[in-house]
Formats: sequence, C-alpha cells, structure tokens
Amino acid sequence: MSSHREAPEISKDPVADSTDLYAFVSPDDPSTVTLIANYIPLQAPDGGPNFYEFGDDILYEIHIDNDGDGDADISYQFRFSTVNNIPSSFLYNDGPITSLTPPSATSNWNRQQTYTLTRLNRSYPDGRGWGSDPVVLGSGLLCPPCNIGPLSTPNYPTLAAAAIHSLQAGSFSAKVFAGQRAEGFYVDLGAVFDLGDLRPFAGDHAGAAMAGLMNGMPGVNSTAAVNVHTIALQIPINQLTRQTVRGVTDPAAVIGIWTTASRQRAAISFEDHHVAVGPWHQVSRLGNPLVNEVIIGIGDKDAWNRSAPSSDGQRFFEYFAQPLLAKLLPDLYPGVFPNLAAYNNVSTHTRPDIEAILLTGLPPGAIPGFTNYNGTGVKADQLRLNTAIPPAATPSNLGLLGGDLAGYPNGRRVFDDVATIELRAIAGATLPLVETTYTADGAAGAVSFGLTGGGGDRTALGTEHYLSSFPYLGTPYGGYSNPSKTPVSVGS
Repeated sequence: MSSHREAPEISKDPVADSTDLYAFVSPDDPSTVTLIANYIPLQAPDGGPNFYEFGDDILYEIHIDNDGDGDADISYQFRFSTVNNIPSSFLYNDGPITSLTPPSATSNWNRQQTYTLTRLNRSYPDGRGWGSDPVVLGSGLLCPPCNIGPLSTPNYPTLAAAAIHSLQAGSFSAKVFAGQRAEGFYVDLGAVFDLGDLRPFAGDHAGAAMAGLMNGMPGVNSTAAVNVHTIALQIPINQLTRQTVRGVTDPAAVIGIWTTASRQRAAISFEDHHVAVGPWHQVSRLGNPLVNEVIIGIGDKDAWNRSAPSSDGQRFFEYFAQPLLAKLLPDLYPGVFPNLAAYNNVSTHTRPDIEAILLTGLPPGAIPGFTNYNGTGVKADQLRLNTAIPPAATPSNLGLLGGDLAGYPNGRRVFDDVATIELRAIAGATLPLVETTYTADGAAGAVSFGLTGGGGDRTALGTEHYLSSFPYLGTPYGGYSNPSKTPVSVGS
C-alpha cells in the first residue's frame, strides 16, 4: 500500500501511521494548493464501540521545503484533544449527532475531538523577516464524528461540511479539515505481494505453471470500503513559495512536501492517567507514495521513518539508485523485460529516472513544458509540486505517463493511480527520459494492477469516492451500510 503498515514498528502504532500524502493546485481555487495527509489505515466502518480517532499524544505535521535544501521552511502542526462528554456511557453516542457543537455535558455525542492548528515559519535569507515563532491559526477547531450509521449520524455530509474551517491569523490564512474520510488510494495488494504477480502478465510469471495462473484475471482493490483519518489544508500559493513565481520554469515554483508523526520520548501510565513528557521524536514520515513500502529494505524501514528527508541522499541512496524490484522483474517474468534485464546486467548502471522522480524532481527538458526540479539537486524524498502548473481540464489518473502535467509525480491528486505509475517507472518506462540511449520494453508501458482501464477517468466516480472540492476525499463509509467494495478505477 502507499504507506499503510509499511514498516515493522509503525505497523504496531496505527494512530501515528501516515498512509497517504497528496499535494496539488486546487481545482476549486487555483490560487491555492491543497495538502492532504492521511493517518490510521484500514479502518473498518463498523469498528465500534471505540471508533477511530486521532491521537492526543501525537504531533502531526505537514512540512514544506521551498528552497530545495531538504529541510522544512514551513510546518503546519496539528494537536488534538479528546473529551468524554458522557463518561458513564460505553457508547460513542447516546443519540443522533445532528450538528457540530463544542464539547458539552448535554451532548448526545460522547467521544468528541477538537484540535489546534499552528504554522511554524522558518527564517528566510531574503530579508522578509519571518522568524521561527509559531503562529496559531486556530484552536478548539471541531472534528466531525465518524460515520456510524443512519440513526447515529444522519445527513453525514452536512456534519462533515461544518467541520471545514476558514482561518486567518495576521497575514496567514488557511482552510482546514480534520476527520474521517473514505480511503482514496487503490492497489491490488494480493497480487503485488504474491511475488509480484501482475495480473495482465500472470501467465508469463516464472511460477505460473506451478500455480496454474492465467492472464486476464480482474484486479482486486485491496483498500476497498475502508476509511482513513484525514488532515487537509488549502493554502494560498503565495504563502508557500519563497518568492513570487515567474512561471513554470522558475525553481521557486517548486515546493517539496512531506508529513510526519511524532511522539514524546517518555510515556507514563498509572491508574486512569497517561502522561507523555520529553522532546518529540519522529516515528513516521511520508513523501512520495510507496517509497518505504517497496523501495527501502526491511532492515532500514524503521530508521527511514525516524529520519529527515535531507539524509536520504547519503543514508538511503542505494535503494533508489538500484531498486530491488527493478532487478527482480526480469527474473519473475522471463523474456518479458529483455531490455531491462540487459540494463540491469551492467553493474555500473543506476536508475537516474527513479532518482529524479523521487529524490530531486524531473529536470527541464525531460518532458516538454514540465519540470518539478527545484534547482539545487539536493536528494530528499519529498512530494514535489510545481505550483505554476494549473489543474488539468481533462485529467488522467496516470498523471505524467498519461500526458497530464498536473498529475503525479507533479504532486499527487487523490485519484492518481500512483501504484501503476510507479510500477511502470520501476519497469523502465521512464528510464528513456534521462537515459536517451535506452529503449523501454513494450511491457513496461502495459504493466498495471488491473484497476486501470480505458474509457473515462476515476474522477467521474463522483461523491461516493471523491469530491470536486475541498477536502476532495469522499464521505466515509458507514458501518450500517458498508458496501462490499469500492468502485475500481476506469481511468485512462
């Protein structure tokens, strides 16, 4: 999965597990960028009586690097607080929740959360005078409840809409939402972790005869009908870039984004009290999708989650330079990837395309009219977004591979088929962009998980999965009427 249970330690700490990160120029307001960080993976909609919630003892952050040095220039920090309005009740709610109101002993809603949003601004060398003092954009902000069912949370979209807050503090502004949403990421986990069993090529797998595999079996959306907890921000572009942007080729147009979750060094529990003390230490991070999942080796996964992006070019670079899955594909599918096999057999060959996509951004000229290279060459896993590229009129969920400059790896939209995009890149489809003498295997452009087909785009699936405006991820699935599966992609 994009970053669900991707490392041994964080798989035991789901409330701090960052599952997906999105960043895109907002279609509903192109003067802004939308940033979305999801946490708490694989939520069963009927998972009561203790339904899912953010951790009061966790510092959730979304970071922006706007000068390409690999370090955060701006951080948005979220701290949550939970109140038991009806401590004697074992239920999440003792009656219908029909509106969002501050915590109160008279409320039908028992387990209620609010949060504080703070912007931390680092100093700039250009004399604009921003310091490191935090700016509190809002406090006591209301989260919506989980989607329990039609009796407990009637007209859920109205409840969720009331949890969208518009904030202003001095020269800074933000639109923010924090609460449960429908999972937007889709992938066929059963296939990919079954020794890379790619359904369109299943019959060509080295183990196909033994397993009785056949081509053409439909893909299975492994993240169907589950929910996540979302932190979403919509920020004016000029509050995120280091200076006024002069166009697509201006390095200042590119920002790097990642999200982290941190816990304090010590936790003490006694009777009915839990106290956390000491400095914060990072336990989870996420920039590009699937990096810790399928790039970083298992012995380094926990260390990667605890590290900063600025260390990626030294400590973890070997994983990006020669990704293991790229080496395995020709062996798993004999004869299907001959060009990739020949390239892999040259010991000095690395993967500059993977390095560019995940660590530095694509340089000008690799794709006509596009770059998300920030001009420094610092290697750091960040989701890089060129803020000067407007939303696409006719988006493709294959992003740049589908001819859509506004899609992944130019940031990431909620409907982008990042699993297919990255798998095709690993298979060599993007290598000719930076190694002009290399010819990609025909199979590289056809690799998929069986969830992407012709005829339309996943965005057309509508409000049951995605919204056309902030916060973009759809209404969470309710426990009473939980569907057997979410719609699969039909994007081009």
